[in-house]
Amino acid sequence: MLLRHTPGEISERGALTVNPAKTCQPVGAMYAALGVHRCLPHSHGSQGCCAYHRSALTRHYAEPIMASTSSFTEGASVFGGQSNLLESINNIFTLYNPDIIAVNTTCLSEVIGDDLTQIIGRAAADNKIPKGKTVMFASTPSFKGSHVTGYANMLAAIVQSFAKNTGRKTDRITLLPSFIEPSDMSEIKHIVSAMGIAYIMYPDTSDVVNGPLDGTFRMYPKGGTPRALIEESGDSRCAFALGRVGTLSAAKLLDTRCKVKTEILDLPIGITATDEFVDCLRKTAGVSVPESLLLERGQFVDVLCDKNQYLYGKKVSLSGDPDILLGLARFCSDAGMKVLHVVTGTPAPGKFADRIREITGGDTLVKVGPQADLFYFHQLLQNNRPDLIFGNTYCKYIARDMDIPLIRTGFPIYDRVGHSYFPITGYRGGLHLLVKILDAIMDRQDRDAPEEKFELVM
Repeated sequence: MLLRHTPGEISERGALTVNPAKTCQPVGAMYAALGVHRCLPHSHGSQGCCAYHRSALTRHYAEPIMASTSSFTEGASVFGGQSNLLESINNIFTLYNPDIIAVNTTCLSEVIGDDLTQIIGRAAADNKIPKGKTVMFASTPSFKGSHVTGYANMLAAIVQSFAKNTGRKTDRITLLPSFIEPSDMSEIKHIVSAMGIAYIMYPDTSDVVNGPLDGTFRMYPKGGTPRALIEESGDSRCAFALGRVGTLSAAKLLDTRCKVKTEILDLPIGITATDEFVDCLRKTAGVSVPESLLLERGQFVDVLCDKNQYLYGKKVSLSGDPDILLGLARFCSDAGMKVLHVVTGTPAPGKFADRIREITGGDTLVKVGPQADLFYFHQLLQNNRPDLIFGNTYCKYIARDMDIPLIRTGFPIYDRVGHSYFPITGYRGGLHLLVKILDAIMDRQDRDAPEEKFELVM
């Protein structure tokens, strides 16, 4: 196995990335666009680029991902993609009739320097955009950022394109989630609904990439946030952005353009972060926390206390996306585990490392950026071995090489099912994640136990 040749001695690398702990911006932009009802993602670049972006999402969700492409050839690569995009817009509205086309750029169109504002304006002038339809775009070159920043850019473009301030404030709150699973978006909606609070959430990929198999093909699934609600979000009384890296740009736009006071919170992963989210909702809406949520919290705490002897002092290493990593670090710290390493290939603000160390007690090794790859992550683990690894599917090779249990979290997960249906956010999601961790620990304990300690009751 090639990983056996990963050296334990770490040397700084200025320009080389080995097995990056991220994927490219258009993947995240495409995912965000799918969270808007009757919106068709469009990749402005080559057919191969779009095929990869669709493939990454299709493999993760085991669902067909609908998207279109400008299909650059050699001519477009030299002379620009304007004619390709104009023809694409005309064909898409004629054949597929979406309400919105969400264009994301690629490396090729960005290097060429295509002016998307001018091209879309030309399409409108030539009557290629039907009345009541919209073409929007986000700049998402793959040579910088990651799928999380691509998601953030598309979310900001959605706010820019649709959110309106009419001057008439409503009782609704707006929720802007970071790049999380559709199951987590459902869980966040469950919490807000249980508290009796009127809300608008976008993007919302629940019932889009985790819908049922009912024998009917739908080009545009029932889920996704309707355009009308996104427009009304500009009149919300306030907004909560859940996860700084994935939502900061959109949160600032909603605040400055529409005068919607927006507060940025951590993703509600674990007891502490979920309590903070619920408390903010309670104070903002002036409501009480319902018994149903208190029951969910109590069940989570009960299992956490009952099985704390299996968790306390366990050493863990985390790899993934910044917003989820912050949540996992808080979750693990709440459970008495020790976080050794946190590695993300996604650019994150300088305060990210400080937040992680504040949460975990100050001595966690945090690495951010292009050289924070899985090769480096493997080296860290060789020098300070954890009891558990948290990360995506690509971490399975490290887990196998070092014989360490892997808790699959984040994106992408290609080799397991359930992540799109079972959340890790909220109290119910926290309980689900806790059970996954305990199962991994107890399975390993059973595997390694001598005959005389192979117990029926743990």
